Amino acid sequence: MPAYVIAHLQEAAPHPEIVEYIERIPATFEPYGGRFLVHATQHEVKEGSWPGHVVMIGFPGITEARAWWDSPAYQEIAPLRSRHIEGDIILVEGVPEGYDPTATAKAMREALPAE
Repeated sequence: MPAYVIAHLQEAAPHPEIVEYIERIPATFEPYGGRFLVHATQHEVKEGSWPGHVVMIGFPGITEARAWWDSPAYQEIAPLRSRHIEGDIILVEGVPEGYDPTATAKAMREALPAE
């Protein structure tokens, strides 16, 4: 099942360390089958607010995503970003091929209190 690293990063002033981070990050996730799905693209807010930027990196599975995050190669460069850009970053499993949300809705319906 695929997994994703999703980052919601705030605006930041340009800095040489951020440039270095961007230059070096692909080499850290490629050994784990990772690839950018969203990076440095515009987004359109439909509800709420979402200032800043969105970054998504896809992995073959959550094991690979965790291994990348914890890898010495990534941990070495992470401060280049975190010293200059605030944000939220999550690792999340995707859904399997052919996922049917009606099964989830059925389970939720059955858990509702009787009327």
